[in-house]
Parts: sequence; C-alpha cells; structure tokens
Amino acid sequence: MSAMKKLINDPAHVVADALRGVALAHPELRVDHEQKVVYRGDAPVRGKVGLISGGGSGHEPLHAGFVGPGMLDAACAGEIFTSPVPDQMVAATKGVDGGAGVLHIVKNYTGDVMNFEMAAEIVAAETGTEVIAVVTDDDVAVQDSLYTAGRRGVGVTVLVEKIAGAAAAEGRPLADVAAVARKVNENGRSMGLALTSCTVPAAGKPTFDLPDGQMEVGIGIHGEPGRRRVPVASAAEAAEMLVTPILADLDYHSGVIAFVNGMGATPLIELYVLFAEVAAILEKSGVGIARSLVGPYITSLDMAGASVTLLRADDEILRLWDAPVRTPGLRWGI
Repeated sequence: MSAMKKLINDPAHVVADALRGVALAHPELRVDHEQKVVYRGDAPVRGKVGLISGGGSGHEPLHAGFVGPGMLDAACAGEIFTSPVPDQMVAATKGVDGGAGVLHIVKNYTGDVMNFEMAAEIVAAETGTEVIAVVTDDDVAVQDSLYTAGRRGVGVTVLVEKIAGAAAAEGRPLADVAAVARKVNENGRSMGLALTSCTVPAAGKPTFDLPDGQMEVGIGIHGEPGRRRVPVASAAEAAEMLVTPILADLDYHSGVIAFVNGMGATPLIELYVLFAEVAAILEKSGVGIARSLVGPYITSLDMAGASVTLLRADDEILRLWDAPVRTPGLRWGI
C-alpha cells in the first residue's frame, strides 16, 4: 500500500491546525481554539434564535464553513469523524444565546445525538435557555448503520442549515425556526456512492478496501459501507442508482431543490456531468428543478464519489433558500 500523502503537519493536530487557518482566512469569524468552536463574529445576536451544529471534522465545509449571517451562529469541530464533546456544545450554545433560544441541528449519528442531548440538558439547568434539537435523517441507503439507529443524516443537513438560518434571520421565534428545520428534513432524501475510500490522517491508510473497477453504492460520510458493491458505472448509470431509490422513498413533484454533492476528491466537471444525468431522470419522472446546488459541501476527506439530495420545495422553502447568506462555504444576495 502506498504511503499516505496529505498536506498536514502532525496527524494528531490536524483539526487544531485547520482551525488556525480558518481564523486567519476568515477574520469575520471568531474561533475559540480551546473549545474548537467557530462563531460568527457578532454572536450572540440579540433577539435572534441562535443556530449551532457540529460533528466530526473531515466533512468541510460542513459545519464551520456555514457559519455566518443567514446560516449558523456557531459550529463545533470534533476530531476527524468523531462527535464533538458536550463541553464544546455547551460553550457554543451559551455563546450564541441572544435571548430567543437556541436550535441544535444534529446529524443522526449516535455520538452526535447523545452529546447534543447532554449539552442541551446542561444549558437548560445552568441558564434556563430553551434549546430545541432537530435531527437530520435523510439517507435512503440503509435503515441502520455502524454509527446510527435509523437513517443517517447527510446532504439534507446543508439545506436545513441554510433554510432554518434564513428563518432565524427573519426574527422568527424558536418554535417556528425548529418547525422549518423539521419540514426541510422531512421533505428531503439523499443517496451517495464512493469510487474510492478516504484516508483518516491518524490511521494513515484507506478506511476500506475498494478494488479497481468497483464502486460502493449507498455509502455514508464516514466511509461506512453501503447497499452493495458494483462495477464502476457511467455517470448516467450512477445517477439512476442514486435517484431511483430517492424517488421511490418519497412522492416528489415539481419544484425540488436538487443538490449534487462531491465527497471531496471528485472534480467539479464530473459533478456537473452527474447533475445533467440527474436532471434528465427527474424530467422523465415529471419532477421539475426549482433550484440547484452543485459542489463539495458535505465531504468525506479525500473520498472520490458523490451524493444526490432532493428536497421538495414549496414557496416558503424557496423564499428562504433565496434569502441572503454570507458564510465561507455558501454566499449569495449580500
């Protein structure tokens, strides 16, 4: 096996080193290096619901890349593919509390759910702040996985953070912002595939063995195995493998937000090839695309592969999607 090649210093300090880079590259953000929490520079915003999310590092720009006006108020960075600890979430929750309560956006992975629940209980006991959690569970590939009870939270998490962030920016109360987040999660489904494994720096070798000429269909964002292993297929065939299970899981109609996501090592040209095939399948199925997003937004280190997320979008969701956002990873209208 070839030696690991990465632009890092010490594998044990990758997250801390990356956060130093985030702070230097984005002075509009504020980074708590001790707790490994990234805040928007003006947090807490008085009278606005605070939004925090977080998870294991290695999925960038998720989550720290989505901190800023119109999206998250803070993001907790765990070690690579490892949930942040409750102390980080407590600090972040207190740090974004502007008096209107705090929404936790949590991907459905066992460690994340447990630690966010503990943090919410601690904050409520210490400060009385109202905290509501919305758990994303949009992955149609498997019902349970190595890291979850129930479906995994994957691509729809980006859409929840954007759309709920816009609702919070409008000054809506916590219950309304949480309802918007739940609505997005309930109306979105995702499916992904991998052409290669990823390599966790501390491990120094690929997470799983994927022979030449094979691809894994239905993977998670931590390199978890999927539904099946098949010969490498064309973009048209791959799109069918991803879109067909999504359409079978939920009754879609015209007006979807179509999100084609790169897993980290797949070039944008290939993602656009895949998007064209996804669009063709949707057109044949009578599903219109109202908005699109293409690019590496929820990644798995250096994995080559892609995922598709389709969100049923009504007028409210589209209006909130179009609302201004200014973060390192997503920016328009400002």
